[in-house]
Amino acid sequence: MSGKPHWAGQRERGSFILMKFTAVLARLLGRRLISPLIYLIVGYFFLFGRQARQSIWQYQANLAAWSGRDALRPTHKSVFRHFMTFAETLLDKLDVWNGKLGLEQINLIDPHGLRSQLHRQERGQMLVGAHLGNLEVCRALAELGEHVRMNVLVHTKHAEQFNRLLSDAGATHLRLIQVSELDPAIMLQLSERLERGEWLAIAGDRVPLHGGRNLSVDFLGKSAAFPQGPWLLAGLLQCSVNLLNCLKIDGRYQVIIEPFAERIQWKRSERDSVIRAWTQRYAEQLARRCLDAPLQWFNFYPFWNEDDDKSA
Repeated sequence: MSGKPHWAGQRERGSFILMKFTAVLARLLGRRLISPLIYLIVGYFFLFGRQARQSIWQYQANLAAWSGRDALRPTHKSVFRHFMTFAETLLDKLDVWNGKLGLEQINLIDPHGLRSQLHRQERGQMLVGAHLGNLEVCRALAELGEHVRMNVLVHTKHAEQFNRLLSDAGATHLRLIQVSELDPAIMLQLSERLERGEWLAIAGDRVPLHGGRNLSVDFLGKSAAFPQGPWLLAGLLQCSVNLLNCLKIDGRYQVIIEPFAERIQWKRSERDSVIRAWTQRYAEQLARRCLDAPLQWFNFYPFWNEDDDKSA
């Protein structure tokens, strides 16, 4: 852990610049005309993004070994396709905020009827997603289709910049909230938002900036660090937790929402073990979802403990 910037600082800064650049080009030229340019950009990152390339290779190798599916073993072609899939999600994000991707083009998989709870005038709940698929579609539809106030908790100093970008694209009910630490002021704010019927959304697969609370659990057959934040929040706020994924299958998005925990509770002496159990359960659920869309896992940094700073 020398003087290198944390992954969050690098990635979020780069994501904002790339999204802003892509948004301008898409608005001026249209998606079809900028497609060749996307190939050039992806080709550049594929050739010179050594860490991202190695991280994707490791993920694909772990997924193949864990699942026993030889067809998922990494190749240079599959890694490039992984990069291309990520670029496509950036374009889809712009489409949904610009009204070019609507509810009628989305398949909602909601066997427990959780969508109906969005409209009830009662306490909000928590949605835990992952950097798998395209959660931006869910966020946009929550506002454009459901008219629900959604608070997205992030670990980036650039939250305000992203808020401006989303506002420019038409998002007015979506709010990004920086939560580097769970201090009393943040907890009070989140509790008040839940009481107003607003919902919270957070990623369950990103360790926070500045070495926040995380623990190592088994993911795809190897030890990996996952954040404790979502489960600590749910326990402290005493709110229900649901899992949310948005995967593009056969060219069409599937939004999958499912209940995960009605309440997360612990006694003082049991807290660590309870948090570990829920984190492990989440990692197992995420692993199964990765098999539904193997090329849509977008954590482009050394994710497993064995690869930490040594390969970075």
